[in-house]
Amino acid sequence: MAITLYDYWRSSAAYRIRIALNLKGLEYEQVSINLAPAVSAQNSPDYLQKNPQGRVPFFEDGEIAIGQSMAILEYLEEKHPDPALLPDERGARARIRSFCNSIACDVHPLNNVRVMGYLKNDLGVSDDDYMAWYAHWIQLGFRAAESFVSYAPDSQYCYGNAVTLADCLLVPQMYNARRFNVPLDEFPRLVEIVDNCNALEAFEKALPENQPDANM
Repeated sequence: MAITLYDYWRSSAAYRIRIALNLKGLEYEQVSINLAPAVSAQNSPDYLQKNPQGRVPFFEDGEIAIGQSMAILEYLEEKHPDPALLPDERGARARIRSFCNSIACDVHPLNNVRVMGYLKNDLGVSDDDYMAWYAHWIQLGFRAAESFVSYAPDSQYCYGNAVTLADCLLVPQMYNARRFNVPLDEFPRLVEIVDNCNALEAFEKALPENQPDANM
């Protein structure tokens, strides 16, 4: 059976999965779940029956149906190991997973649509404070990420000269930072790596503006 990705063009977590699917050369069907506040399709009864968390991405592959981007990425790596997005050496795999989790667990959750909506709509924070919150968590996370990638200043990607899951996590987070005009002067290696990634077809195809539901 075909892979189905329940997706939204601006979801950075879904963006990660699109990159990995493209890198592995896998065909998939996209089903748009419109997260825009005026629509909030993630809260529809039909979608909640499928995915009680009411979030994207959600992933189906035959009888397998799972949410959470890191779980989906690990599933894809186990089922479709070629090309590998994790290296063979155990310590290297652990370091890459650590990098991924620093973004997926520490940076992204504080800036996702639910948190930002709560800050603005429920707590009534000002526009300036809203943007300061967003930039603070991005920059805090990127300082650690910049240190991680600076161990090998001549490498093309986050961990050497082959794309890994670390790049699948970094690129969407950098896209968000640029979208919200977060200053990036402190992070020259991260910017360089993201630019290298975006020169690859798999990353270009995954860009939010290249999705069928873009701007809907």
